Amino acid sequence: IQRVFFFMPLQHAESAGGQEKSVRIYTALAEGVSPTLRETFLTFASFAELHRDIVARFGRFPHRNRYLGRANTPEEEEYLAGDAPSFGQ
Repeated sequence: IQRVFFFMPLQHAESAGGQEKSVRIYTALAEGVSPTLRETFLTFASFAELHRDIVARFGRFPHRNRYLGRANTPEEEEYLAGDAPSFGQ
């Protein structure tokens, strides 16, 4: 479980390479745990995929824009007005 938290910064990187690495790592972690823990670790892997997909689509995390003083693109506005995850922001 410590590895889950150790690799968490990769999920929060706004780089495609970091996101791809995160998905690979979290998938490998899920494959390497006991069946008892597999469901929990697959959830971590699915969150890594979600983060990767957002960065792949926008090149960044749109929910951070307001806090970082970045203007939203029209596509980001539409995304944020919908059912987009806020990740606690």
